[in-house]
Amino acid sequence: MGFSFFKKKKINALDSIETIIKDVENTPFGISEENVLYAGLNELGGYYFFQTVVVGKLKVKTIDGATLIMKGVDTELEIKSDTPEFESDPSNIPSRHITKIDFQIEESDIEILKNSRITSIQLKTKKQDILFTKHDGVGDEEEE
Repeated sequence: MGFSFFKKKKINALDSIETIIKDVENTPFGISEENVLYAGLNELGGYYFFQTVVVGKLKVKTIDGATLIMKGVDTELEIKSDTPEFESDPSNIPSRHITKIDFQIEESDIEILKNSRITSIQLKTKKQDILFTKHDGVGDEEEE
């Protein structure tokens, strides 16, 4: 009986990721077992930021910042959060949180990102370590 419950829970976790993707209008940058990562580049006053939003089970409150490690073929880029303090906000859906983290990025690193095929993204905080796989949704890829 316990095994059936475990299987059902696993399926619900997958449904949860699919539900998040359907609920949020933006295209995911990466997905993990329990979280969806959305990301984009922004520039403000000559400084560049890689803005991320994690939607899902991640619930964090830290004063130690975070590290984002993006890996691809022959590429690894590690960037630190812009501010050391941030915390997850609850969403209107039970057990789902929204965590916004900005990472400062150098202009030269932006070119590396644009010219690389990222395969995995790792988000590290003091107590959390989440591995996302790069999301290549069907119909979401742009022709270059």
